[in-house]
Amino acid sequence: MLESKENKARSPATTGSAAFQKQYLIRDVQAGIITGAMAIPLSIGIALMSHYPIKVALATVAFACLIGWINAWFKPGNYIGAPGVAAGLAPVLALGVDSFGMENMAFVIFLTASLQALIWKFNWQKYILIAVPSYLVEGLLAGVGLKIAMKFFEFTYEIPSELESAEVFWNGARIQVSLISILGAVIFLTLFAKFKTTKPAIPYFTLIVLGILVAQFIPVSMLHVDDIELNLALPVPKFSDALIIMYVIGFSLMLAVIDVIEQVMSNAAIEKIDPLKRKCNTNNSLLAIWIANMGASFFGGMTNLDGLAKSTTNKLAGAMTKFSVLIIGGMVTFFVVYSEFLEYLPKFSLAIIMIFTGWKMIAGLLFVAYHGQYALMLALLCALLVFQLGIFEGLLIALVIHGVVNYIVLNQADKIPSKMVIKKYLEKFLDDGRIN
Repeated sequence: MLESKENKARSPATTGSAAFQKQYLIRDVQAGIITGAMAIPLSIGIALMSHYPIKVALATVAFACLIGWINAWFKPGNYIGAPGVAAGLAPVLALGVDSFGMENMAFVIFLTASLQALIWKFNWQKYILIAVPSYLVEGLLAGVGLKIAMKFFEFTYEIPSELESAEVFWNGARIQVSLISILGAVIFLTLFAKFKTTKPAIPYFTLIVLGILVAQFIPVSMLHVDDIELNLALPVPKFSDALIIMYVIGFSLMLAVIDVIEQVMSNAAIEKIDPLKRKCNTNNSLLAIWIANMGASFFGGMTNLDGLAKSTTNKLAGAMTKFSVLIIGGMVTFFVVYSEFLEYLPKFSLAIIMIFTGWKMIAGLLFVAYHGQYALMLALLCALLVFQLGIFEGLLIALVIHGVVNYIVLNQADKIPSKMVIKKYLEKFLDDGRIN
C-alpha cells in the first residue's frame, strides 16, 4: 500500500533537521519569542525558590538552550522541547545551597552531571523508572508544588518596607495589594482557561504587563536582581571532610536521578504533543542535559531539563524544530546582560505565576487515580512526606513503605517465600533473560 502524503510528511526521512528547517523559520522564531517571554518569569521564580541568584538561573537557561540546539543537529532527543531550570528540583537545590554553601554548589552540579553521564552511557534510566514508580514521582512533584505555592504566597500580600506598620499587620496598603493579587489571579486563570490550548502565553503576557502598569500608580513590592558577575572557574569543592563528601555524593545522586526521571516523563509527554508525531529519543535528551549541566557548573549554574510547561507553550506557539529553542536562549540572554529591566516586575505578578505552577504540579495527582487506590494513597503520602521532611527523606521513606507493602502482600497474602519475592522483584530488571 502506498504511504499517504500525511505519513510521508511525518516520516524521519522527510522531516529534515531537528535543529533547523527553512520552511519553519518564521514559526520557530515566533514560538521562541513567545516561549522565551514565558520562561523568564518562571526561571526567576525557580531561582528564588532554589536560593540561587536570578542572573545565574537565566544564564543556565540560555546555556541549556544553546546546548539543546547544538545537540539537535547530531543526536536529537525531542523536536520541540524547551530547556530550562526545573521547578521540581528547586527545593533540592535550595537544600544543597543551605547545606553546602553556594561556593560548593558548582562541584555538586558537576558531580550530578558526571553521574548523569554514567546513566546516559549505560542507558540506566530504564532501571531507575522500574525502581521508582511513576506515581511516586507524581507524589514527589506534588509535594514540591505545595512547597512552591506556600513559598510564593507571601508575595501576594507583601508591601514595601516603608509602608509596614508595627501596630497593624493588615493595614490599608497590605489589604490593597492582596486585593490586587486576587484580581490578577482571576484575570490570569480566566485567560488561561480560554487560551491554554491555542495561545498559552497570553495570560503570562497580560499579567506581567498589567502588573507593571499597576506598579506605576500603586506602591507594591518589586523584584530585586543582584548584579553579580558570571565568572568561569573550575568546579572544585571547598571542603575536605570525608563525611561531607559522602553526603555530597548521595545528594548529587538524588539530584541526578530526579532530573533524569523528570526528563523521561517530559519526553513521553512531548512526544504526544509533537505536531509531526516524531518519536523522542530519551537517551539523546539525557546527553544534552548532562552536557549542559556539566558546562553550567563552570560558571556556577543550575540543573536543567526540557520542562513540560515551556515545551507545551513552545508547541502551541507554533514551534516545529529546535531552532525555536535558540530564539528562547537569545531572549533570555538579553535579560542576563540587561538584568536591570527585570526590576520592573512586581512580586505579586511573579507570585501568581509560581503559585499556579505549584498547583499544576499538585494537580498531577489526579492522573495517579488511574493507577488505582494504592497508587493514589502512596502518592499522597509521598507528597506529604516531601512537603514536611524534604525530597530526599520523603521519597526514601515512601520507597521503603512501598517495598514493605509489596513484600507483605506477596509473602503473607499470596504465601510466596521470601527468596521468590526477591526473585520476582529482580525479574523486573531483566533484559533478554539477563540483569544488565
